[in-house]
Amino acid sequence: MGDTFVLKRRCRLPWKETQAVDERVQLIAECLEGQETIADVCRRFGVSRKTAYKWLARYKEDGPSGLAARSTKPHSNKRRPTDAVVATILDARRRHPTWGPGKLRVWLLDKSPALQLPAVSTMGDLLKEYGLVRPRRRRRHTPPFEYPFSSCVAPNDVWCVDFKGHFKMGDKMRCHPLTMTDAHSRFLLLCKGMSGPTLVSTKRAMDTAFREFGLPNAMRSDNGTPFAGSGAGGLSQLSVWWLRLGILPERIEPGKPQQNGRHERFHRTLKDSTARPASLNLRAQQKAFNRFMAEYNHERPHESLGNVPPVRIHKLSTRVFPRRLPEMEHPDDVELRKVISNGRVRWRGQLLFVNSALTGEHVAIHDEREDGRLEFRYGPIHLGFYDERRPGLGLVRNTRPPRRASIRR
Repeated sequence: MGDTFVLKRRCRLPWKETQAVDERVQLIAECLEGQETIADVCRRFGVSRKTAYKWLARYKEDGPSGLAARSTKPHSNKRRPTDAVVATILDARRRHPTWGPGKLRVWLLDKSPALQLPAVSTMGDLLKEYGLVRPRRRRRHTPPFEYPFSSCVAPNDVWCVDFKGHFKMGDKMRCHPLTMTDAHSRFLLLCKGMSGPTLVSTKRAMDTAFREFGLPNAMRSDNGTPFAGSGAGGLSQLSVWWLRLGILPERIEPGKPQQNGRHERFHRTLKDSTARPASLNLRAQQKAFNRFMAEYNHERPHESLGNVPPVRIHKLSTRVFPRRLPEMEHPDDVELRKVISNGRVRWRGQLLFVNSALTGEHVAIHDEREDGRLEFRYGPIHLGFYDERRPGLGLVRNTRPPRRASIRR
């Protein structure tokens, strides 16, 4: 301390290192001496008279200990919810452990409009206080991908379908959840646990959903099986079935799941809500999926829908599932060729491979191009070109995903 004082005197610094309590003690001493007015003392110490009187009162009441800084935290919070409201909030959180304070508040007010609930931030603090919040790992966010959902303005315009990542159950078997949602209303149409992503089981599950909810205008999926194939037009047996029903397949580009971002985000909610200890078997797991579907569609508020559950936005499709599968319609001014068992069509002595998924179907051949090439189509889907001047090349396929088109019914 002495060294510091000597150093300051040698440097001739204009200030002194003092603590706030020491300054208050000196102010109180000079005020009590009475040699100067309180106004003059306050002016010299750079404080207001109100502050000086406050510290004088504390000194007279508690002595020197009263000059220490006190906490400004209020002793009571009149805005803190009552114990009954706190218990209601905590009970709702335990019933819906994956819901945040915003969804919980909307859900509770929908059930009990007269309930006096605090703000969302206060509810979040309560959940943290009682240890009901788990820190979430920060995720990198990518810009939203608008196309092709720009035309999705009503229920049943676009449905999204995909297989969520498989997982092992208690019986050591793997469950492959097949999910299908309406892109506009976010209504969960299908959540079916399967032993594998096979064509037969997928078609059977989607058949049930089509009969219950009707048909969409388009089906959005990735390029995996059984939704897409490697043949012309990227068609698989499942997507050919969609086309026969008047549903346009819309495939995302390879490696770009953000193009089906709404459905991918739903899968995260599904994982958070059903991430429980592994079920004993597929039947038990399906019961968990059914409970999740009922809660997700009828109770859980959705922020993008104005904090209402999807059931209030969703409507049944006016396009009902037909009793008999209709044939694909083609224009009258084209030539039709039937795809034989090996996925090929006969054209002027040539056998051109098209797609084995189209076996038994008729493809249309358009010969109106100026460059002399023939265009092969199946309904609205472009399959490829054939140049009769260079027959050795066969059918030149278009490998890019088809853009949005319309199906004439």
